[in-house]
Amino acid sequence: MIRLFFAIILLVHGLIHLMGFAKAFKLAEVPQLSGSFSKPAGVLWLLTALLFTFSVLFFYLKKDWWWMVAAPAVVLSQILIFTQWRDAKFGTVANVIALAGTVVAYGAWSFNAMVNNEIKSFLPTGLPSGPTVTTEMILPLPPVVQKWLERSNVVGREVVHTVHLKQKGEMKTKPDGNWISFEAEQYNMIDKPGFIWTTQIQAGPGIHLAGRDKYENGRGNMLIKLMSLFPIANAKGPETDQGTMLRNLAEICWFPSAALNDYIRWEQLDSLSAKATMTYGGLTAPGIFRFNADGDMVSFEAKRYYDRKDGATLEDWFVANKDWKEMNGIRIPYKSEITWKLDTGEFTWLRLEITEMEYNVVMPHE
Repeated sequence: MIRLFFAIILLVHGLIHLMGFAKAFKLAEVPQLSGSFSKPAGVLWLLTALLFTFSVLFFYLKKDWWWMVAAPAVVLSQILIFTQWRDAKFGTVANVIALAGTVVAYGAWSFNAMVNNEIKSFLPTGLPSGPTVTTEMILPLPPVVQKWLERSNVVGREVVHTVHLKQKGEMKTKPDGNWISFEAEQYNMIDKPGFIWTTQIQAGPGIHLAGRDKYENGRGNMLIKLMSLFPIANAKGPETDQGTMLRNLAEICWFPSAALNDYIRWEQLDSLSAKATMTYGGLTAPGIFRFNADGDMVSFEAKRYYDRKDGATLEDWFVANKDWKEMNGIRIPYKSEITWKLDTGEFTWLRLEITEMEYNVVMPHE
């Protein structure tokens, strides 16, 4: 509804500029405009109308660069309004609304451009050929992990080097907060472990948050911007590095052949659980995977840093997998819930579902 309202304002405001064109070229009587209009000025009024009209078209088509057309329209419109201030001054209100929307659109475009550049430098332009996962390759792993890999259908399939996935779900920012829906996209590197995760969250009417979580070269960074413009979180440092490493470790359930990499050391605890210790980038982080009798991975738990006003504290972090299915031939848990087990009680803050999964993607040559 807000998008429609904004588009109507832009379109009507743009079409009103045709009055200046009609007055200059004596195409119609325009009593609303009492000033004099030269033909060059009339052309500028027509150009402004066209710019606003095309900006509405590109806005409707969801082109993230529509603001590049709207911005000169707003500037030109306001200049023309100043020349006919007595009759046209109320058009300034429409220009203020158009300018606000343009600035927000610029923020989204700028944020997306930053993320796209990060993804381009993150993904390889080519991948090593093979190898195929064999029974011999998984034999050094604990029996419970071997059973999970067999259950996941990775034996006989190519080792995964990169991943592209999409998610949907809902999250809370605090235990007593409301659930907020989100959609997200993520790229993973396996040989050099890392990920880039991005989301756009509608936090309220006309209010959105742009988020990017990243783990690369052993370092993490969570960036959140209000309206894609104003940073409200930019977490980095040792605690963030540890947290993103644990997240990366927990998510191997979506690309199980990653368990074969030497940066993960496995230790069987009992017939249904194993401890995995990930060491990379000068940091080490352990976690415990639990499995059911069929070999499906049902949970992951670890000590992870929880952000507090007085400083992050190590708390129990728990991932519960809720349902499984095959995606691109690999059996994965596609529905999960993530919970902080705090002294004050359990705080389930994230419910997610994998909607698309693609393995071994590369960045195409430009």
